[in-house]
Parts: sequence; structure tokens; C-alpha cells
Amino acid sequence: MPDGTPASLQYSARPTIRVDGNIQQLLGEQDLQSLLVEETTLGLFRCEANFRNWGPANGAVGFVYFDRSVIDFGKAFSVEFGPPTASGPIFAGRVIGIEAHYPAGPIPEIVVLAEDRLQDLRMERHTRSFENVTDADVIRKIASKQGLTAQVDADGPTYKVLVQLNQSDLAFLRERCAAIDAELWVDNKTLYVQSRAKRDAGPVTLTYGQDLLEFTVLADLADQRSSVRVTGWSVPDKAAVDATADDSTLGAELAGGRSGGAVLAQALAPHKESVARAVPMTQQEAQAMAQARYKARARNFIRGRGVVDGNVKVRVGAQVTLAGLGPFFDGPYYVTRARHSFTLLDGYRTSFDCARPGIGG
Repeated sequence: MPDGTPASLQYSARPTIRVDGNIQQLLGEQDLQSLLVEETTLGLFRCEANFRNWGPANGAVGFVYFDRSVIDFGKAFSVEFGPPTASGPIFAGRVIGIEAHYPAGPIPEIVVLAEDRLQDLRMERHTRSFENVTDADVIRKIASKQGLTAQVDADGPTYKVLVQLNQSDLAFLRERCAAIDAELWVDNKTLYVQSRAKRDAGPVTLTYGQDLLEFTVLADLADQRSSVRVTGWSVPDKAAVDATADDSTLGAELAGGRSGGAVLAQALAPHKESVARAVPMTQQEAQAMAQARYKARARNFIRGRGVVDGNVKVRVGAQVTLAGLGPFFDGPYYVTRARHSFTLLDGYRTSFDCARPGIGG
């Protein structure tokens, strides 16, 4: 670095690794060979860290991390990146797997596999019913049974009955979140559920040719529809229910662009999706389902994948504004997957998937 470079930029790209809350300098600064942290909109973030497992140990030379003093099942495992005064956490979970490599040439290695606390929710399957509840009620009940505190910020109908049929709690909660256009994740012992439109992990601006190293983007009409219609029957009202959603439900998410449904109708022809429900439902349920299904399709009209030098701000839920891509693809995107990686060759890199419902130009 030339003289005058800010101190915040003069730091090692190696991560800080904590086990049971304590910084493990040998793990992070000496033995780490590679690391990957991945998060998606489905929750359950995972980490895979590869370390050298041979060297001085207990007055001799041999395996370093087989005595359980540092690496063991169930221990808290967290990763941070960045300069000491501005580092950011990118993963916090527990060790759930230990893998060993014994290659023909290089020294032995040990791999730590860790997941966040949503892992608890996928360990058992349940069959049970919930009566006269909202999705928020169900989420809070399940979170409480798992020792978590739920913070729910999403709207949804009230159901006469909701049934969890031979599903893990994680699978059931993912299903319920999809029904009300929400996403879930966990931070320490708090389970967060928030509607996609309300979730905001912060803004990031990236420019191709500068901090955006690579980017590939696709605008695809194959899965787009002009509208989604849901029909069924309401037993209490003894009447048919009929709900429709179209690009008017996207609101500000379009950011001035043209939706996939609008482009589809203009370039090819209008195509509508119809969903007939055999089970009883209310008008409110039908409307929520139609909107959630339409938004899920519409938001995948534009899908991109990019690479930047390591950036802790690129997280799931972040609003990434991309520039230098031309009028079709400049503008804001929603990060749907983030992968923070470290290798001895490339240092700290961040790759991400992103999406948005509208095309510019």
C-alpha cells in the first residue's frame, strides 16, 4: 500500500473466527485454507471452513484439532470480515459436522460445517393443526416451542384451520411465509419473519468496471404471467371466492420499469394463470394467495449474478443499485443469495444472486 492509504483499507482479507465467543487466532490467521458462508431467502445460513490439521501439538508434531479443545460438535462458531474498527459479522451458528481430508501430497485438513439456529427446526417432523389463527400466531407458537423469540412483520388472513402434515417446523414455516409473501431468518435466538417489501438489509451501490467485478443478467419471459387468478368456495359464506392479482400489486418494486407481465402481453400475448382450490377458503385467503403467487413469478423476471471484492454489506435482503450495465439493467435489485468466501488465492470475495420485477429502457 502507498503511504497515505487510510488505515481502514490496510487490513488482512482473512476473517476473524470465534469459537464459543473467543477469537481463535490460529484458526483465522494461520490454519485457514478456505471458507464459504452462504445465505438465501429461505433462511438456514451455512458455513464451511477448511483448516490445516497438522503441526505442533502437545509438545509433539501431529494432528492439531482432534483434542476437542477448539473444534467440537455444538460449539458456537462465528465469522467476521473487515478492519478491526469496522468489521462485520457474516455468520453465527453452531458446529454440526466435522469432516477430515487426508490428501496424497499436502498435509491433513479438517473441515468445520456449521449452521445457524434454524437447524433445530428441521430435526423433527410433526402433524398437528392450528385453529382460528393467523400465520403470525402460528409462527410465534412454533418459535416459542423451539426456544426462540419471534418478531413478525407481515400481513395475512385468519384461517379456520391450518394443518402441519408430517413436516418439519422449518418446512412448515417456509410454506407459511411463502403464502404471505414473507421471508424468515434467525439472528442469535430471535426468529425474524418479514414481508419481502418491508425487508431491508441496507443499500449498496456497485458499478461495473469498478467495484462490480463480474455480472451476468437474464430477462426471461418463460415463467411470467399477465395475472394470477385464484378461485374456490367459502363454506361460511356459501359463496364462490374469486381473487386476481396483476402487476398493480408490485407497487414501488417496479421502480419505473416494465413488468414481465406487461412485456409478455406486448411481445407475445397475455397469458393468465388460474388456480382452482378444492379445499374451502375465504376471499381474504384467495386474495393473499393470488398476490403471493403473482409476486413470486414477477420478481424473477430479471435475475442476475455478480462478484465483488469482499463486502459484508452484500447480504440477503440488501437493496443493491447497479450501474454501468446500460438502460435495460441499471438500477435497484434485491439480493436473494449471498456467498462470502475466502481462499488463499483470491482472498475475500463476495458473490451474490439478485432479482427484480422490471426492465428499464
